[in-house]
Amino acid sequence: MESFNENYLIRQAEIDDVPEIFVLIKELADYERLLNEVVATEDLLRETLFGKNSNTKILLAYNEKKVLGFALYFQNFSTFLGRPGIYLEDIFVRDFARGRGIGEALLRSIAKCALEIEGGRLEWSVLDWNELAISFYRKIGAESLNEWTTFRLTGEKLKKLAEK
Repeated sequence: MESFNENYLIRQAEIDDVPEIFVLIKELADYERLLNEVVATEDLLRETLFGKNSNTKILLAYNEKKVLGFALYFQNFSTFLGRPGIYLEDIFVRDFARGRGIGEALLRSIAKCALEIEGGRLEWSVLDWNELAISFYRKIGAESLNEWTTFRLTGEKLKKLAEK
């Protein structure tokens, strides 16, 4: 557990936190205008986030009364650097808790994790319309990789490719 000021703490999530994590995921999806895409359930999250094959980590920022935000990340690998890295899948601070340094504290904790594994990078994606987040990321020194385009296969298209 790591304290960044007297108002909140950051710790690794545990399986008992799944109900709160699920609520945070839905709040993030609503913020990103993607709530209709959430198909996860608490049971599925227990299995996939805390099961034997999971390499996913979740940090929770909280105070004595409420969870304030979360960050979900996992280890990846850079072939060019020849080192592991960390991919930040999601970071979210509840609206009422923003502006208190919580997002930066979550990122700082993940950056420390990257250094602990002798990682070469920490990376993530952000929606192009989210100017508030983009401004925040630039303020902490992150650079956008405008020459890269993200591709994704899901659902039936993923199955179709796998079955060819």
